[in-house]
Amino acid sequence: MTFLDDRLIFPPVEMANPEGLLAVGGDLMPERLILAYRNGIFPWFNEDSLILWWCPDPRMVLFPSKVRISKSMRNTLNRGHFKITKDKAFEKVIQECSNAPRPGQQGTWITQKMIDAYVQLFKQGIAHSYEVWQGEKLVGGLYGLDLGHVFCGESMFSKENNASKVALIHMCREMEKENYSLIDCQLHTPHLESLGAELMPRADYLSILKRENKGRI
Repeated sequence: MTFLDDRLIFPPVEMANPEGLLAVGGDLMPERLILAYRNGIFPWFNEDSLILWWCPDPRMVLFPSKVRISKSMRNTLNRGHFKITKDKAFEKVIQECSNAPRPGQQGTWITQKMIDAYVQLFKQGIAHSYEVWQGEKLVGGLYGLDLGHVFCGESMFSKENNASKVALIHMCREMEKENYSLIDCQLHTPHLESLGAELMPRADYLSILKRENKGRI
């Protein structure tokens, strides 16, 4: 495990430990975050912890065309009870994700420092949100980083049944039309698996990421 200093560098991802932890320290400046994500690395840490940087193997990913839509979800989508928007309430979405209770977790990993950092990325046009509304009320959504045909999903929330699933399905349909390669879901959860996400060897994920980032800053 490597301790980072002020230099904008990360160690080779192969140096990550078996759990995927690669490095500790550094900062959440936009330049470092962009460098991290474009190399398959992401921050994940508790409020009272140093910044922890991860690159797990295998990687949980979702191909947009493979999102799983149950019969009941199709009925929900067809009823049109929800309105979906993009980038209309990014700060509200990330704050709601921070406040959402997580089974087996105390507190949140979406600290105020994380919120501030991703709001900066949103202002730069790199981070995006999808919002789900019921009338004028924000009832669900998700956010993440768009690396150009690879979307790195960060978190989602629901205040009404299936609201976050509506956001994910809408995003997948949009990204399928735009020929996105995949959505990075980072770590395995049964919930993500139920939605069609699958495990991919880290080397394969990094190969796709490198291909899609070719020629980008």
